[in-house]
Amino acid sequence: MAQRSGIEWTEVTWNPTTGCDRITPGCDNCYALTLSKRLKAMGAEKYQNDGNRATSGPGFGLTLHESALAQPYRWTGRRVVFVNSMSDLFHARVPLDFVRRVFDVIADTPQHTYQVLTKRSSRLPKVAGKLDWPANLWMGVSVENEEHLYRVDDLRSVPAAVRFLSCEPLLGPLSTLDLDGIDWVITGGESGHGARPLDADWVREIRDKCSAAGVPFFHKQWGGRTPKAGGRELDGMVWSQMPLRSVS
Repeated sequence: MAQRSGIEWTEVTWNPTTGCDRITPGCDNCYALTLSKRLKAMGAEKYQNDGNRATSGPGFGLTLHESALAQPYRWTGRRVVFVNSMSDLFHARVPLDFVRRVFDVIADTPQHTYQVLTKRSSRLPKVAGKLDWPANLWMGVSVENEEHLYRVDDLRSVPAAVRFLSCEPLLGPLSTLDLDGIDWVITGGESGHGARPLDADWVREIRDKCSAAGVPFFHKQWGGRTPKAGGRELDGMVWSQMPLRSVS
C-alpha cells in the first residue's frame, strides 16, 4: 500500500526505489537516511541494503523494488503521490529503463497526480528527450542555496506539466532566483537534531517573487527540534497554495 504522508504538500508516498547518497549541504541531515537506519533495525525488507559509509548508511543503499511498480494499479480513488520520499529517481545508479517503467506506471494511472523531486538535476537535460512525460507527473528540483540555483535551469529543460522547486531545507537567500517556467515553489526549514536555522527574510523574499510572478507558494514549516515545532505561519498567514491538479 501507499504510505500516508506527514508531508503537507502531498497525500501518500510511493517508493519504487529506496536509498541514496549525500551530495550537497542540503543532504547533511537527511531524514530518509536516519529513518532507513531505524527501518533496517526493525527488519523492514526494503531497507536491508547498506550504502557507502561516507555518503550513505545502514539500510540506505540504492535499491530497485520491482514489486513496488504494481502498487498504484491497486489504489482506489484519486491521490497526490510523492514518488521516492526515501530515494532519488534520477540517481545515477537508477537505470534509465527503470525510470521509464516508473513513468509508464504514472501514465497508466492518470487518476493520480505524481510528484517527483531530485537533487540530481544535471541528469535531467540528458534524459528528458528519452522519456515520455505523462500529463499527471509534476517534476521538481531541490534548491537549498544560491550555489544550487543551476538546478532550476536544468528543470526548465523538462517538458513536465508542472515544474516545481522545493527550497527545503532552505540554507540561505535565493536573491537571484528566476521563476520563468516554474509553476510552484515550496519553502521549509530543517528539523531534527542539529537543525540549521531558517531566516524569515529568505522566505519572505521567495514569497514576494512568487507573488510578483503569479506562482503558487507553499511554506511547509519553520522546522526546529521537530518538523512542526516552529509551525507554518509566515507573517500571520499559512501559505498553502498549489498548482492546478491534473484531472483525468
